[in-house]
Amino acid sequence: MRGSFAVVLCLFAVGCGLSGKVKRLESYEKDHYYALKVWMEKADHKAYLKGKTPEVRDAWLKEHGFWDRFYQYDERTRTAILTGDVQVGFKQDQVFMSWGEPHQRNRLTGRAAERSELLTYRFEVDDEGHTVVWTPESKTANFAAEKYSLQLYMDDAVVTEIVRKDSWE
Repeated sequence: MRGSFAVVLCLFAVGCGLSGKVKRLESYEKDHYYALKVWMEKADHKAYLKGKTPEVRDAWLKEHGFWDRFYQYDERTRTAILTGDVQVGFKQDQVFMSWGEPHQRNRLTGRAAERSELLTYRFEVDDEGHTVVWTPESKTANFAAEKYSLQLYMDDAVVTEIVRKDSWE
């Protein structure tokens, strides 16, 4: 799916109360915050955003084990994560950092792997061509110019196949 769309990060905002604090983050902080928030509880979001300076917030991420989840990857991979450019070979953590939790998750049997899953993500495209990962809280699905889903076949927590469906079956 290389370069097929840019994920609009505003849908990943935690909520109105925290979104103002997110806006004040430095650009690089927003990058790792949006990538890492999939593993943060609400209290973690608040504690991280409570930090007064980038140095304090970065130290908080390091102290609580979040930092290396994102920065263990090279710059090219981090860029792919941030732009939503999920590809065959991506690890499950990389997919979650890119798109969040899947809309649907099913175990698969009969595949040549110890553990296989099918992750389904829904996407909506607006009139201007911006693509976003659909979330259950979304109020824009009825106005989407296009809706589609991507099914990721995960074998042993690695994407082995990506199938596009032109609907939200």
